[in-house]
Amino acid sequence: MATPTDTQEQSSDGPLQRWTQSAIQNPDKVYRALFYAAMVFFLVTTLFPFYWLVVLAVTPEGNLLSGSFLPTVNLFGVSGTFPLPVPKGFNPGAFVTVFEQVPFHLYMLNSFALAVTTTVIVLFVASLAGYVFGRLRFPGRALLMLGILAISYFPPAAFVIPLFQAFAGNAPITVPFTSIPLFTPPRLLNTPGSMVLPFSALFMPLSIFILTTFYGQIPDGLEDAARVEGTTRLGALFRVIMPLSAPGVATAAVLTFIAVYNEYFFSSIMATSPEAAKWSPIVGGILSYQTQYTTQFNLMAAASIVGVLPVVILVIVAQERIVSGLTSGALKE
Repeated sequence: MATPTDTQEQSSDGPLQRWTQSAIQNPDKVYRALFYAAMVFFLVTTLFPFYWLVVLAVTPEGNLLSGSFLPTVNLFGVSGTFPLPVPKGFNPGAFVTVFEQVPFHLYMLNSFALAVTTTVIVLFVASLAGYVFGRLRFPGRALLMLGILAISYFPPAAFVIPLFQAFAGNAPITVPFTSIPLFTPPRLLNTPGSMVLPFSALFMPLSIFILTTFYGQIPDGLEDAARVEGTTRLGALFRVIMPLSAPGVATAAVLTFIAVYNEYFFSSIMATSPEAAKWSPIVGGILSYQTQYTTQFNLMAAASIVGVLPVVILVIVAQERIVSGLTSGALKE
């Protein structure tokens, strides 16, 4: 039975002290609160940019610069500013104009082709490297893997100047810290090769890490049985190891495809001439609505929405495969 003194002490506690005591007695309440806070944060940071694109896309071009997108509302006699932007008019014709003004569908096909090509190259090379790191034991294995993973931490901007000079094909490649020429590279600037090669190098480490984890979990007996039947190591990799590691292969493929399809940095730098428009990716199509004197924000927003829809559909379809691939690759029994 609570005494008057205990009741006075409890009443003197502040709301923070009472919430802390309640959290200690019921930790599930804290977990739920953290979950809802994280969910709201990610919903705001991920969905609001897409919502803002929709607002810009459906707003008529003449109303884009005619004032704030935050309207004033009157609620129960109190006037205030609505916290979310709303369209100033409604003109969904921008989603049709993006294809009429420029061949935006060709830019989407270019991005799709670049993403598929890069994904195939990354999967092939990463499968070979993942087999070596996951199933073979050799000196310096951990150090070499650490070096490969360290590449992924370098910002892409660090490679722009040397890659631009190399792809321009104007000067020979020399031995580092010397002037001894090795060879003169071909001119790849404003060609698909100037994007496929950097993409493959940048997204290779993550795929190698994922496939190494999966390939290392395959029992040796399955590979030994295949080799007894006359299959080489390379044949065992493509006939036994990769099919059994399908979740990891699918995860690496989907993550690489999405990263390349959405890539902006190298896409805007390596395609600098008008002749590159015939193979330029989505970023080239979006920037084509911006000229020296005008910027069609509604068309750029509509093109961004149309361009991201294939990736959204791919993520919705493959989300279970991605999550299962990442989680199963992180566990070992």
